[in-house]
Amino acid sequence: MDPVKVWQEGSKDALDTAQKLYASKKYNHALFFLHLAIEKILKAIYTHKNNVATPYVHNLVLLAEKAEIKTTTDEKKQLAEITEFNVSTRYEDYKYRMYKKATPKYAQKWLEIGKGFLKKFTKEL
Repeated sequence: MDPVKVWQEGSKDALDTAQKLYASKKYNHALFFLHLAIEKILKAIYTHKNNVATPYVHNLVLLAEKAEIKTTTDEKKQLAEITEFNVSTRYEDYKYRMYKKATPKYAQKWLEIGKGFLKKFTKEL
C-alpha cells in the first residue's frame, strides 16, 4: 500500500479516536490522539514530498518545517502546545498535570485548532 495513504488513513483514524475520547470525557487522551492525527498528516506530507521514510520525531513544529510547510509564528506556538499533548500523556507526572489541565473547554478549544491544522495540512497533499 502507498505509504502516503497509510499515514493519511492513520491520521483520520486518530482524529476519529480523539473525537470519541472527547465524547467519553477522556479529555487528556483525546488531546494525545489529536497530536497523533496531526503528526501522521505531517508525515504523509513529508513522505509525499520527499519519497523517503519519515524522521523518527514527534515534534510538530519540526515536522512541519521538514515537510516545508509555511507556518506563522502563532501557528508554531500552537503546534508546540499540541506537541506537549504527546509527552504529557506518556509519563505519569506529566499525565496528572495534563489531566488537570484538560478541561472540557480546553480540550474543545484544542480539538478545533487541531482540526484547522488538519484541514490546512491536507491541502498540501
